[in-house]
Amino acid sequence: MGLRNRTLTVTASATLVALAAFTTAPATMSRTVASLGGGTAGLTWGLSAMGLGLAAALLPLGALADNLGRRQVLAWSTGTLAATSALAALAPTIAFFIGARILQGIAGAGVIASSLGIIGHAFPSGHARTHATGVWSAALGGGIAIGPLATCALVDATGWRSGYWLQAAAAAMVVPAAASLAESRAGSRRPIAPREVATLGVGMAALTAGLVQGRSDWTSAATIALLSGGALLLAAFAGLELRRRAPMVDPRLLRDPLFLASVTGALFTGVAVVGLMSYAQTLMQRGLGIGLLASAAVIAAWSATSMVVALGARRLPARLTSQARLAIGLALAAAGELALTGLGTGSAATRLLPGLLVAGVGSGVANAALGRLAVESVPHGQASMGSGANNTARYLGGAAGVAVVVAVIGAASSGTGATPIVDGWNAAALVCAGLCAAGAVIAALCRPRPSARAAVREPPPEREQAWPRLGHPVGFPDRARAGSPLTGAEVCAGPSTHAA
Repeated sequence: MGLRNRTLTVTASATLVALAAFTTAPATMSRTVASLGGGTAGLTWGLSAMGLGLAAALLPLGALADNLGRRQVLAWSTGTLAATSALAALAPTIAFFIGARILQGIAGAGVIASSLGIIGHAFPSGHARTHATGVWSAALGGGIAIGPLATCALVDATGWRSGYWLQAAAAAMVVPAAASLAESRAGSRRPIAPREVATLGVGMAALTAGLVQGRSDWTSAATIALLSGGALLLAAFAGLELRRRAPMVDPRLLRDPLFLASVTGALFTGVAVVGLMSYAQTLMQRGLGIGLLASAAVIAAWSATSMVVALGARRLPARLTSQARLAIGLALAAAGELALTGLGTGSAATRLLPGLLVAGVGSGVANAALGRLAVESVPHGQASMGSGANNTARYLGGAAGVAVVVAVIGAASSGTGATPIVDGWNAAALVCAGLCAAGAVIAALCRPRPSARAAVREPPPEREQAWPRLGHPVGFPDRARAGSPLTGAEVCAGPSTHAA
């Protein structure tokens, strides 16, 4: 196996394991709560804990990977994912379990951010990068498909803890391969101040926690305090970054249409796709009377389709920009979700399949575009930060999306039993389809100015051939000395975006 193919295999495998860990809890959380106690609050926080860790840590760990070394962060994060999965399996109480899931999210954040950063370095440009980011995006869909299926297949025979032991074993197997990859890091290190890292992490955690708490009561003092506190901390972080010569995450990147498309596309994907699909198993089990394993298999029709389509996205016409691909993907997801409306309590699982398949095609196209945008929309040498920003928006959007779905279902229906759940789902699917359509329009409008597009050129071919031998550390040379072309983000944001 060639060095680049091996790099792609290892990074995609690590990402698949992280996403499988993320999707395990929704499949078995009711049994976990029954075993450990905790009631409705335990169920809500158990389902959301890993997402909270992901949202809080993706950006800081992405910036850290660019500075210290992406391989190092990937290896440590994969090992930590194995350890925290074992902690979840050993949990004696629901509070211990929730803490372990938050730590799983932090470890998963390191895996996701660094793995895509490694790909961005190993595949600097052209068709090879499109293929590589498509494979990485397919690993997202593969993890979402495999996690619930593997867990549900084990849970009846060996209990809910077995799924977490399986995660621990899978992550541990990836650690040696991750540690053996070639190192890469940014040529010009950007100082990471603990104050900024703490402000960003706590702000994202508070905002995510507020969205989770809001599912039970949007007007409670705790919800309001968390949401407002999170927003204030993120505003403070932006102010701190704007004053730095070499910011960890420059807010001025949002001026660049490519970066804006990357972040808003991921946000709408999280809100309108991840949010709705996160509730789909609840709909099938409580509204349509479909069993645990069967409902996981139905959802796999969506996630497996997404995986296959992401792998084949490189075959789309080369003239289609990443923004155009994202718009097409979100439009198809909207069509699929529209087909998921009109359900009744007597609807069979097969009634869901056409909509899930179309939504899966849309998710695959959108995920492949988002993976490509994450690394091409940021200055050279900051690919892990780009991955962190993109995926932060996705998982924060996912938390908001579940809150929106729960709120819409509560507002659209009343009473108990299957009928209110199905009626509420019909309304929520319609709202999410509309949000997907809005995201598609925004992506289509995120077009770089002609002058900026002309300034953005692919790196010279020889850079793609200069991938080092296994185990040799590598860093990018300073861009001004190397004479490499600026990215769209640097053209639009000006010198402060890429000053070292």
